[in-house]
Order: sequence, then C-alpha cells, then structure tokens
Amino acid sequence: MSLVALKGIKKSYELGKTTVHALKGVELTIEAGEFTVVMGPSGSGKTTLLNIIGCLDRASEGSYQLDGAEIGHRDFNDLAEVRNRKIGFIFQNFNLIPVLNVVENIEFPCVIRGEGGKSLRDRVHALASEVGLSPHLLHKPDELSGGQRQRVAIARALITQPQLVLADEPTANLDSVTSTQIIDLMLKLNRDKGVTFLFSTHDPRVMEHARRVVYIHDGAIVDGSAHAAADVAHNKAIAIPH
Repeated sequence: MSLVALKGIKKSYELGKTTVHALKGVELTIEAGEFTVVMGPSGSGKTTLLNIIGCLDRASEGSYQLDGAEIGHRDFNDLAEVRNRKIGFIFQNFNLIPVLNVVENIEFPCVIRGEGGKSLRDRVHALASEVGLSPHLLHKPDELSGGQRQRVAIARALITQPQLVLADEPTANLDSVTSTQIIDLMLKLNRDKGVTFLFSTHDPRVMEHARRVVYIHDGAIVDGSAHAAADVAHNKAIAIPH
C-alpha cells in the first residue's frame, strides 16, 4: 500500500471570467521512505499539487488516499487534523514564529494539539540535538543564521512524527555550504529514520540525491521515473515538452 496515492486528480479555479485548469488528471504514488523531487516550470501546477498532497487545498475531482485512507473529499477541519498528525512542512522562508525561541518553535505543532509537559520537552531536546541545535535552544529566530533557522524548521516538521514531510524549496535562501549541510541532514533523516520526503525544488544538489524526479508540465505528470544522479544534475533525463 502506497503512502500517497493520487488518481485522476484535477484542480480548477476561477480567475475572473476564466477557468484555470491547474491539474489535469494527475496520477502519482509515493511510497514510504522515498526521497523524491517534484519539479516543473512556473505555472506547471507544482505548487497546486503539493498543496493538495499537504491537505492545504482540495482537488476538484479525483481520489487522494494517504496511508490507505481516502481524504480528498474531507472538509477543511478534517484536513487540518490530518495535516497536524500526518504531515510535516519545511518552507523556503522558514515560517518560524519570531517571538518564540527554538524550543517553543519546535514544539508548537504539538502544543496546538494539546500536548505538553516533560515528555514533549524531552522529545524536543532530543530532536534539537539530532539536528545540531543544542547550543541555541533559547535563541529566537532573529538570533540564528539561515541554516540554523532551517534546522529549526526541520525539527518542527518532525516533532509530530509525521508520515510525510513536504519541503518547498528548502535550500533556496541558503548559501551553497549551508545548503549542502541541510541536504545532508535530510538525507541522514531519510536513511536512518525512514522519513519520507517530497520536495519542490530547482536546486540541482537536491535533485542529485533524489531517488526519483517527478516532472510536471501544464498540470500533468510527464515523467515520474527514477533517474541517475548524474543524469538529473546534467539535465540528461527525459525533457519536459514545450
């Protein structure tokens, strides 16, 4: 059973008097433990696809199963519950809460769902140590470097022990050295803990390490096979048609 199974996913919305067909019958499966990249040009439907997988939006048509349960047609309150319990998010701009320190930012998703106490703090401290944040636990975001902020975001995404982590351009605002460190950290979490990562990125360093690159163009998947790292890095894989 696939962790994510999309069948016939369509998404349309009204833009003035025009109907925009953002997704056109997408078929996609993600297995537990994958380290997969979704890529495509601006306007390809990449963001819409990740929003639907992340339960931030609903498809107009089609089936979305997460861990075997159909969730595509649930109301937005139910989707919020699914997001909090099953999906972690890592954003390009970190999206940390400025007034909270590192510990408070990491534990925030658990606090929202009513968890707290010593057991949560112990988990936070253990996870912070694992991602290299132990010296910075009481620091607020504006006291951290970009790489440290992204480590906080990674820990926050993992604290709920999600089945799937969605990473939207996680290295876009980082320098090359820090990007490499963050990629290595996510690879380690994928390898050692079996965390499932689905990326939206244009960073060739992320694509080099992907087990699979899913190409989307004009709202449809045009290729979703596994490619050798060298092929992805040098754009020798199947081209997106224009």
